[in-house]
Order: sequence, then structure tokens, then C-alpha cells
Amino acid sequence: MPMRSIRILNRSCRAMLLAAALGGTTLAGSLVAAELGMLDTLRKGSWDVRDRDTGAHSKICVRSGPELVQLRHRGLGCERLVVDDKAANVTVQYTCRGQGYGHTEIRKESDRLVQIHTQGIEGSRPFDITAEARHVGSC
Repeated sequence: MPMRSIRILNRSCRAMLLAAALGGTTLAGSLVAAELGMLDTLRKGSWDVRDRDTGAHSKICVRSGPELVQLRHRGLGCERLVVDDKAANVTVQYTCRGQGYGHTEIRKESDRLVQIHTQGIEGSRPFDITAEARHVGSC
């Protein structure tokens, strides 16, 4: 078996084990390398993310959709597992080696407005964020 096939197989096995450890998900989950259907339907461009608890705002340039999954681990090459992907909501679990992990649920209200709940560990500190994200224009 070629080395590339072994690496892909090992990654798939790790993802299944992670899913089982984080909530009993089985083969129904899939690696995010596949597209997230609901997130693909969102407007591309600049999004304003407002933390509902603190009122803090941040901007995210959404090019493909999954940028909204990792609010606290942006730009890191994390392994992601799709737990649920429906027309109006998506749930993703992710692990960033040595940096922490997260569990994110995104509910679509329109192609310009989503509700986000994400929680996990960043470094060694827990986080729990409830936010609203709105499309505000181009990047």
C-alpha cells in the first residue's frame, strides 16, 4: 500500500476515534476535506462577527464558508470532522495539535446572517462563544 494511502487511512481512523471520544459519533461524520453544503450557500466576502456576551466585533473574510467554523483557531491547519450538515445548520468538531480543539454549531438564518455557538480549548484555556455573523460586503 503506498504511503499516501496509509496516511489518509490513519487520518480517517484518528477522526473516527476523535468523534467517538467527543460524543459517540460514528461513520456518519466525515472529514471536512469534503465540502460543507450549508456553508457553501453563504455569501462570500467580509463578515462582521459580534460576540453576544461581550459585544466585541471581529471581521472575517469568507472565501468558501468554513472560515466561520474556527473563530478561536483561525488560520491553523486543524483536523475537522463534520458531525451534522443540514440545509439550515452544521456542526463541526476540530482538533488543532498542540493548540486545542473546538466544537462549533452554525445555524443559517439567511445567506447573509448566521448564529454561531463554539466552545473548546485554546492553548490551555477554555472558551465558550455565542455570536451572530452578518455579511457586510466584499473583503
